[in-house]
Amino acid sequence: MKRLLLVLWVGLCFMGAAAAQTPNPGGEEGPRQLWQLLDYVAVDYSGAVDKGAVVSESEYAEMRDFTANAVTQAQALPAHASKDAVIAAAHKLQEAVTAKADGAEVARLAHQAEALLIAAYPIPVAPKVLPDLKKGAALFQAQCASCHGATGGGDGPLAANLEPPPIAFTDRERARSRSVMALYQVVSQGVTGTSMPSFAALPEEDRWALAFFAGTLSHDDRMRTQGEQLWKNDAAARKAFPDLAAVTTVTEAAASSSVGPDAARDLTAYLRSHLEVASAAGNTGGLALSRRRLDESLAAIRQGDKPGATRLALSAYLDGFEPLEPSLGARNKTLLTEVEDGMLAYRSAIATGTLAQAETAAQKLDYLFAEVEKELGGEAAAPLTTFLGSLTILLREGLEALLIVVGMIAFLKKADRHDILRYVHGGWVAALAAGGLTWAVATYFVNISGASREVTEGLSSLFAALVLLSVGLWMHQKSAAGRWQAYLKEKLSSAMSKRSAWALFGLSFIAVYREVFETVLFYSALSADGNGNALLGGLGLGILLLAVLAWVMLKTSARMPIGKFFSISSVLVAVLAVVLAGKGVAGLQEAGWLGATPLMAPRVDLLGIYPSAETIVVQSIVLLIAVAGFGMNAFRARQPRAS
Repeated sequence: MKRLLLVLWVGLCFMGAAAAQTPNPGGEEGPRQLWQLLDYVAVDYSGAVDKGAVVSESEYAEMRDFTANAVTQAQALPAHASKDAVIAAAHKLQEAVTAKADGAEVARLAHQAEALLIAAYPIPVAPKVLPDLKKGAALFQAQCASCHGATGGGDGPLAANLEPPPIAFTDRERARSRSVMALYQVVSQGVTGTSMPSFAALPEEDRWALAFFAGTLSHDDRMRTQGEQLWKNDAAARKAFPDLAAVTTVTEAAASSSVGPDAARDLTAYLRSHLEVASAAGNTGGLALSRRRLDESLAAIRQGDKPGATRLALSAYLDGFEPLEPSLGARNKTLLTEVEDGMLAYRSAIATGTLAQAETAAQKLDYLFAEVEKELGGEAAAPLTTFLGSLTILLREGLEALLIVVGMIAFLKKADRHDILRYVHGGWVAALAAGGLTWAVATYFVNISGASREVTEGLSSLFAALVLLSVGLWMHQKSAAGRWQAYLKEKLSSAMSKRSAWALFGLSFIAVYREVFETVLFYSALSADGNGNALLGGLGLGILLLAVLAWVMLKTSARMPIGKFFSISSVLVAVLAVVLAGKGVAGLQEAGWLGATPLMAPRVDLLGIYPSAETIVVQSIVLLIAVAGFGMNAFRARQPRAS
């Protein structure tokens, strides 16, 4: 049994890691290269054609080649409900270039195709951490000023000897059509056929800082001041730049269609210089993606494409809403629960319901998204709210892990196996260290995707449930036999091998890490409110309360008769197995690994009870196995022993 559990654990961990690392269908390179082609055409076409006449044969030939390649790459994109729209947009752009259309029209068509592409095939288009513009300025003087000039005018000491001449970042006309992401791509990859080298050796955050600084050189303080006033007083202006990704990808020319040329210029000037403003605005930006995916999902189901509708519904949750869960959970747990249940209900309506039911479920979700916007778009949480959220999260997430770890410690102390205790302690200490590493990785290197999070929680919960069920049945069997003292003295010392000790290490690690993983995400969200002292106060009090609870449990178990201790512990362990089974299935449902059939039943997160037939069935099976095992143990204990 122990060997089987070890193999299962390794298998589950491998599956979880594979799920966490699975790239988007088709990868990012195809969509990214297509985006680069489109953006290059948007910016440089005006240098090839002016008022319907070709002014540079070589550049015009390049534009025709790029648009032909854009069509080819669009046709090679992975299947998606919006793929045909992307292909059609690329064809329109190619036709406009062939017809020598006006530069503004070509730029509009190129940016329109870019927007469709990014909506259908999300690729990283914004920095993971806010760029440091002061560092960007220093890098520009050290790396770029010799060619582009100290102020970016294209008049550096080496400029006269370069062909083609270096770009003048102060050129307002070209700057209108250039996005920060395009600058980042040039900094990262260089420009073939020119003296512009690749700066790929620089850290990613330095390249973003350099790109953002270069993107500010065509603006002045007057524009930035006017942009600040627009941002504060004009809702339409804020809608044009909903998050940092928009500031990175949207050009002045594209924004001018919705807010006007002057407003687009001033807003761009302000936001590129005050990235923290755009980042704060993006707290609810994921809802825009959720709504877009929801609309696409409804369009797919109306066309009879259920698999496509289901995939888009999952994207609405995992890519759009799920990253907001920690922030929302810290502020309004009830609303978070309603959205999660609504998402499951919508996916269930796609799978087994009618179109009318799916539309009704989608309408409810749209209403809930509006409520989420109100919750997250308001003022930052008060210090007391942050304190209570910090305390509640730690107690809620830490209680299950505490029960499992303290139970193992008490068991080993009763068995007088203090030599094995270090494995249990090593497991939870390693889990805390892994939690710290998770926080560092999630903060500075990569974003933990929604699917990765749900799969990790789901698989680890099911593994822990399986182990606890087997341990509970074993403990109850020995308790029912009524011969603990003899068993411990005669059997346990030889039975507790190194392999068993490492199994306890694994259980201790899994039990604690799954809770630390969740806690890290919640605390990252709480820290955004800026109430650092309140956050640390809640954390400190929570740790103190958990420590006191652990001490009480250990003292109580030490005074308890050994038979009674194992009898009570076996029941508690079995109950935890039922709870974790429910949580594991729910996590895999949210990740899209399992289907969901909603039920009119209460939701009790603490007990792992969720309103879906699948979670109830799995929990019922685990409960029946536990009850049947306990009954069989009791029956065998009543049988006369052979003399």
